[in-house]
Amino acid sequence: MDAHPAVPCTLPEGSRATPVRRYRAGQWHSAQDVLADEVPVALEYNGVSHAVMLATPADLEDFALGFSLTEGLVQHAGQVYGIEADPGTEGITLRLEVAASCFVQFKDRRRSLAGRTGCGLCGAESLGQAVRPVAPLSSQAQFSPEALISGMGQLRARQPLLAATGATHAAGWCDAQGQLHWVREDVGRHNALDKLIGALLRRPAEQRQALPEGQGFVVVTSRASHEMVQKTAAAGVPLLAAVSGVTALALQTAEAAGLSLLGFARGSDFSVYTQGHRVAGET
Repeated sequence: MDAHPAVPCTLPEGSRATPVRRYRAGQWHSAQDVLADEVPVALEYNGVSHAVMLATPADLEDFALGFSLTEGLVQHAGQVYGIEADPGTEGITLRLEVAASCFVQFKDRRRSLAGRTGCGLCGAESLGQAVRPVAPLSSQAQFSPEALISGMGQLRARQPLLAATGATHAAGWCDAQGQLHWVREDVGRHNALDKLIGALLRRPAEQRQALPEGQGFVVVTSRASHEMVQKTAAAGVPLLAAVSGVTALALQTAEAAGLSLLGFARGSDFSVYTQGHRVAGET
């Protein structure tokens, strides 16, 4: 990847242009650069503040729904009745109306979460909140090495924010044949995955029937941490392939959830850490 990507004619959502001075080969030059936006995004549930995350202000309804599911604040999309984005001078507030049963649980475990792009556990009040149990996956899906390689290989071409800024992560969902269908980007890897999960949940019913989450896999441009595994499993997706390495806690979480965890998925190579039976030909 170039140190300074070319400035596109039309800036992608969630980015802005800025003048810069560049020093190259002993010479100074004036140029235009593109920056990924990173703003505070507050999430409120039935009028009560829950979390403030730093995120790229694009696909925010996807983010709100995905975050709500993967944080255990709702059990399914039908419990979210409405999402309203309210821009302000200091950031954006996402106001969610959720079912009364969810709101009772939310108040019982309310926390003040000061989000950062590199940390998904900031603000947890106890060890139990930091590492929550994951329900075991029931999917019997199996994927060929060729499908996994194809899915990861398509991801780079579907990242307009990265192409413009060089500063964002992405998460994508592929079907069993390795066709990449949905991609979301963000400055934070957790946020990108939450946006992707929210996009999957918001699909029309006919798309969900034709391409169920449990028959596909997720590809991400980051390492595979515990929370990336937890979020993938919470969405009912049976396999996570990451371009970088995996952590020890991610491996433990994947084993407990029955999730297939792949790391160093680059080019035609990858490493299988857990549940290798889902990769055809792995013995």
